[in-house]
Amino acid sequence: MVSPQKPQSIAFVAAATDEAQSAARRLAALYGQSSLDEATIVVALGGDGFMLETLRAQMGSSKKIYGMNKGTVGFLMNEYREHRLPERIAAALPETIRPLEMVATTHDGQEPRILAINEIALFRQSAQAAKLRITIDGKMRLDELVCDGVMVATPAGSTAYNLSAHGPILPLDAPLLALTPVSPFRPRRWRGALLPNRSTVHFDVLEADKRPVNVVADHTEIRSILSVTVREVGDMTATVLFDPSHSWDERVLAEQFRY
Repeated sequence: MVSPQKPQSIAFVAAATDEAQSAARRLAALYGQSSLDEATIVVALGGDGFMLETLRAQMGSSKKIYGMNKGTVGFLMNEYREHRLPERIAAALPETIRPLEMVATTHDGQEPRILAINEIALFRQSAQAAKLRITIDGKMRLDELVCDGVMVATPAGSTAYNLSAHGPILPLDAPLLALTPVSPFRPRRWRGALLPNRSTVHFDVLEADKRPVNVVADHTEIRSILSVTVREVGDMTATVLFDPSHSWDERVLAEQFRY
């Protein structure tokens, strides 16, 4: 005898906008609201920024995240519809998100560790261009990059700021990271690199007093850094659910044919 499928327990979380909060109340009235501790499914209502917040909050848990767009772009989100939500969730396709971990060293000796879903990006902090040295897995690969910035992007983040900086789009299951410069001046023709996701990338800030640099992990910024080490955290994951009619693979493919 086949055991009946355990019903989904859903927690609705929403961005601070009136539209997202109103949607959360309507959906909770329709389908019930479990606490985050008890829920097996988290439905995130908002835009991509709120989705990133939700993924970071649930990283390492067994909960699955199903987003519905109540923001602007909504690349990480499914279409917002209230009808037959449990059936949509049951039919959704799972994708695994693996974050990056950043360890920065600051001028005052602190070493903050921060996770990022999309990218770790270094930026010049003043009118002076940044000067950076790039070392990968202990081997120096670029002794001096003069630029506005540089980033390490995950497959999930490859369609975000990385794409705006002319970096490559990566399928979500690709075992790769994108190393992409922002307005490189020297070497002028360097357009970045694709790295195995097991790589450890280290950046040293050269002439840090004259050319201060900050680092941003998704939306968390640290100013006046001396160095940053970035690696993928393979043993800490989150699961995102996408409607079959609008899967991540389809979105990535469609994005590459936009003009």
